[in-house]
Amino acid sequence: MILMKRHFPYRETIFGLEDSIVSTLGVVVGMAAGTNDRYIVILSAMVIIIVESLSMTAGTFLSNKSDLEIRHQSVNHLNRNPLIDSFYMGIFYIIGGIISILPFVFFSPLNAIVPAIILSALTLFIIGAVKGRVAKINILQSGLEMSLVSLFAAGVSYLVGWLASQFLHLPL
Repeated sequence: MILMKRHFPYRETIFGLEDSIVSTLGVVVGMAAGTNDRYIVILSAMVIIIVESLSMTAGTFLSNKSDLEIRHQSVNHLNRNPLIDSFYMGIFYIIGGIISILPFVFFSPLNAIVPAIILSALTLFIIGAVKGRVAKINILQSGLEMSLVSLFAAGVSYLVGWLASQFLHLPL
């Protein structure tokens, strides 16, 4: 048996941060545009962060374990630990979600939208730049790619929330 040094779970760390920032930002921006209610915005964000971090943790564990089981003879996968990988996914999902909701704690929902987008974009840029540095590729290009591709979802979510507020007047 060949022993390999344990790898740092870059994939799970980047995936957890990026997915959480985008998902949570999409929810809070959409809910803020649609309701302008701080309680609903923060409650929605907390629910998505908790539910999705647990889901992503379980999914990472099961998919990485399945991958190892299917490729049981592959030396390339002997340095993986599904439990550790899933832990990183869950923790960084929570961290990413917190980043996206911080402005909504300090500002009214409509006034928090722009700061939330800026903070999320900056964080995504930093994640991409760090990834670029580790991968030894252009850090500016990597940072821009991470932030622009990821923020597209937030823009769509804002549009959905705004459209819903304009056209859906459902009695509660």
